[in-house]
Amino acid sequence: MLKKVLKITGISLLVIIIALAAAPFLFKDKIKELVAKTINENVDAKVAFEDVGLSLFKNFPNASVTIDKLSIVGKAPFEGDTLLYAGEINLKMSVKELFKGEGEAMNIEGFSSKDGLVNIIFNKDGLGNFDIALKDDKPEDPSESKPFAMNIQKYSVENLRFRYTDEKSKIKMLIDSIDHEGTGNFAEEKLDLKTKSTAKLTLDMDKMNYMNNVALSLDAVLGIDMKNQKYTFRDNKALINQLPLEFDGFIQMVEKGQVYDLKFKTPTSDFKNFLGLIPAAYAGNINTVKTTGEFKVDGTVKGEFTDTTIPKFNIAIASNNASFQYPDLPKSVQNIVIDTKIINETGLMNDTYVNLDKLSFRIDQDVFNAKANIRNIAENALVNAELKGVINLANVTKAYPVKLDKPLSGILKADVVTKFDMKSVETSQYQNIQNSGNLSLTGFNYSGPEMAKPVQISQAVVAFNPSQIRLNQLDMKTGKSDIHMTGTLDNFYGFVFKDQILKANFNMNSNQFLVSDFMEPTTTTTKEGTAKKEAVKIPAFLDCAVTAKANTVVYDNLTLKDVSGKMIIRDQAVTLQNIKTNIFDGQIGMDGVVSTKGKVPTFKMNLDLSKVDIAKSFTQLDMLKSIAPIAGVINGKLNSTINLSGNLDAMEMTPDLKTISGNLIGQLLSTTVNANNSQLLSSLSSNVKFIDVNKLNLNDVKAALAFNNGRVSLKPIDLKYQDVKVTVGGTHGFDQSMNYDLKFDVPAKYLGPEVSKLLAKLTPAEQGKLDNVPVNATMTGNFKNPKVSTDMKQAVTNVTTQLVKYQKDKLLNQGTSALGGLFGGPKTNTSGTTTPKDTAKTTAPKVKDEVKSAATNAIKDLFGKKKKEEPKPTTTP
Repeated sequence: MLKKVLKITGISLLVIIIALAAAPFLFKDKIKELVAKTINENVDAKVAFEDVGLSLFKNFPNASVTIDKLSIVGKAPFEGDTLLYAGEINLKMSVKELFKGEGEAMNIEGFSSKDGLVNIIFNKDGLGNFDIALKDDKPEDPSESKPFAMNIQKYSVENLRFRYTDEKSKIKMLIDSIDHEGTGNFAEEKLDLKTKSTAKLTLDMDKMNYMNNVALSLDAVLGIDMKNQKYTFRDNKALINQLPLEFDGFIQMVEKGQVYDLKFKTPTSDFKNFLGLIPAAYAGNINTVKTTGEFKVDGTVKGEFTDTTIPKFNIAIASNNASFQYPDLPKSVQNIVIDTKIINETGLMNDTYVNLDKLSFRIDQDVFNAKANIRNIAENALVNAELKGVINLANVTKAYPVKLDKPLSGILKADVVTKFDMKSVETSQYQNIQNSGNLSLTGFNYSGPEMAKPVQISQAVVAFNPSQIRLNQLDMKTGKSDIHMTGTLDNFYGFVFKDQILKANFNMNSNQFLVSDFMEPTTTTTKEGTAKKEAVKIPAFLDCAVTAKANTVVYDNLTLKDVSGKMIIRDQAVTLQNIKTNIFDGQIGMDGVVSTKGKVPTFKMNLDLSKVDIAKSFTQLDMLKSIAPIAGVINGKLNSTINLSGNLDAMEMTPDLKTISGNLIGQLLSTTVNANNSQLLSSLSSNVKFIDVNKLNLNDVKAALAFNNGRVSLKPIDLKYQDVKVTVGGTHGFDQSMNYDLKFDVPAKYLGPEVSKLLAKLTPAEQGKLDNVPVNATMTGNFKNPKVSTDMKQAVTNVTTQLVKYQKDKLLNQGTSALGGLFGGPKTNTSGTTTPKDTAKTTAPKVKDEVKSAATNAIKDLFGKKKKEEPKPTTTP
């Protein structure tokens, strides 16, 4: 029997499980249709969701409906602005709700949301993006069915971001990382809702930040009157960072907006409440801090929040003769006085004002005082402030648990009065800013991620004048670099309060300036724990002109002497103007731009090299070495102009040779050649015997190079070696590959012994009439393993043929002339002189035989071989 019961039970459970598993497939389309209907019947916006799912296991015996990636995007005038997004929404309901017929509403008992965004925007015309409800002039029909009915018992929101922007009032508020849950029966008209909330608040008004990532928490029981939309604070406990507050009163929704009638205060008056305002990461464990004196916060908020008004409020923050000391720190902060009020008496946002009537404290014998007044907050904040006192920065870390890699040191003295309005700051109307006083810092030491090396400021003096802030003195060292600077700051307040670019003009002097001390890449730690270098970035907040002089500047492996010029830092770029320096035993002038604004740093430079040492410059500059690899081969001086541009290595800020392009025009001075240091010249010497490469005359040679895409093109140039002319042109790559053509214009006497024997048969005068012989050579391969080929053999063959022909023609002419004299020359003229014929008759027979022999040989040479001898005629003696 038991076996049978177990069997039936098992089968039943299996059927139930199968049914539960199959139910989502049966009801999914129905649920999806109801969700779409609910949205479409209520909002006028672009709505999308990825999918709708149904599970009977997640909250069994209840059903769970999941809506994935729901988004609501506004239409004009908020086209493209997201009003609401939810990564996931879960609706909880009874399983029996799934079986209701068409027209019957499904009751939702609970819901939850994860990873959401609510984005409320008021534009400059006062219109809100949340007004997306469908307009329906017809009176609501109570009998009309709704897809869903709310019978909420519990709800929760996880990781919600609430963003509020009022473009007209210039208010931006962000409540981030919201976790909230509530429990109560929303089916009743009046209920007590138990809530727990945590969030982080950031508030900006007119570009001024008032709160930044302030931690908030609230555990409260809210009395809710659904009919009158009134929410009353009952038992509650709030924390702002670690400052405790208690609320009393209510908030009520009305047609115009909301009605506020709230009171809040600190439940205790212990000065630890003040430390609680400071984020826990910076305040340490305040429970162990020894304090004296009081710290109180009292406030009221009463009135209507509408399109034109805000509730009136009065918030007082006060402390008198308080002190605190952390148990593990040697110093205490004494005589603390705080008297601050934040008030609005009219309900108009612009009438809000802040009075810091007094802020004072003492550490040892150093006393610091401050007071300030801010009015006209919403439209054009008016600021009036005074600072006066002394702070020994070394005592800050001895009295307060500031986490620094290295403790601060230095004495800060202030005696400053300033009065300005934000509109003048924003529009750079410096004449409306009133300043007076001085600020000085001595013996300051700092080490942090903002600087590549620790900074030591021996003396800094800032004067606040009516029209500007002047840096009267700055003596600073960092790494091995020293800086002495004076100058002006034109919009210091715009930089501090309005996040504007800092504009400045400075004069700087330095004995030694190492670029690496300022531009060393920062290092971050990856998830794997390994160190990772980040690219060097020129600060975007600087618009600064620096006229500088330095005895020594070290950049990479270069040491520059007597450096002067102007440097402009603007738009994440450094512009160099009229930079001059002594280097490589000569001088270099430079203009150009280095920019880190894009993903890849870029540069553009114009260089003027005057009498620089070739060996030093072409050895130490990789760029020149690649453009013209002549270091160690050519000794002497160089005048050159170089225009080039390309990318920089993001870490080291050195040129990426593969990307540079430009041109070089250079003139060699007092040069000599050392062919033994060049495999290329050695190979050329072994193939072209008639030139001693070491004796090439390169003085005053001018060359024009162009380079792009990793290749260098040499415009043909003429070189001279004794009486040999050489024309060189071609290309080579930064990878040292090459393809060059050489054309030699060579006197025939240099072309070997075979040609020399032929030349010996000519008189010097006859040799001088001969044309030079062209010899061509090509150089390929690379500079370390060159391949040199010439047409030397063909040139020798050509000149030999020419010389043989010349001799044939010469002998032929000699023979022809001799025969003419032999067989009939002119007779004696009237003056009685002897004619050639007479001379021939009187010449010895030996001369006749020589002439005859020469003619015969010339004829033989002319025709190339002997003729068959004819029978000799019989002659009479």
